Amino acid sequence: MSKTLNRRDFIKATSATTVGVAAIASGVTLTSFAANDKSVTNAKRWGMLIDTNKLTETEIDGMVSACQKENGWGSEVHSTGNQKPTWIKKLKVQDKATGKITDLPLMCQHCEEPPCVDVCPTNASMKREDGIVLVDRHLCIGCRYCMMACPYDARSFVHEDLTDQKEHMPRGKGTVESCTLCVHKVDNGESPACVASVNSDAVIFGDLYDANSKINQTLKKIQSTQIRADLNLNTGVRYSGI
Repeated sequence: MSKTLNRRDFIKATSATTVGVAAIASGVTLTSFAANDKSVTNAKRWGMLIDTNKLTETEIDGMVSACQKENGWGSEVHSTGNQKPTWIKKLKVQDKATGKITDLPLMCQHCEEPPCVDVCPTNASMKREDGIVLVDRHLCIGCRYCMMACPYDARSFVHEDLTDQKEHMPRGKGTVESCTLCVHKVDNGESPACVASVNSDAVIFGDLYDANSKINQTLKKIQSTQIRADLNLNTGVRYSGI
């Protein structure tokens, strides 16, 4: 389901995630990511450039479906409304001046200065050296402070017991989760599932620090925007055409 937002409000206006705060509850199941045996270095910073002028609504739907299939979310039968997980979602943003409506995908923006990490009392929310923001399910107590801190409403709380989980992307009832940039694929030299699902250069993934990378070269040529740039979070996900 998509949602239409005012373009200026979406990019600039102050927003808050309206979720409740819960204490650690009985029955919380903690799981974690599969161990990564490859070194992670701050010599790289992974990022994504999304050109909304080229990306079609159908392709955005495909990005959502690819993420669901790859990471095993979206089939929760007992979660309704705001309880449903949303690792990536389709939004409609309207320009007040022209009335133009732009479709775009929104996920965790993998900030250089992530608010979710700052507020986490257990260090479950973390940022890897290469810029990917993750949640350690072993440490997450389900307090949901990170959900309130995120200006992109990009995190979800798991409300129910889960079955048929992906081995490479374990999830757990009572914990918080969000887009991982398909870290299991990135660590093996692949692109995130959502990026791979787009058969054009409308979405580019790569190393923001590599001067010769396609994403770096493209960012030098076109005008791009960080959503909520006023917060100075230096997001890893950039947009063109909004």
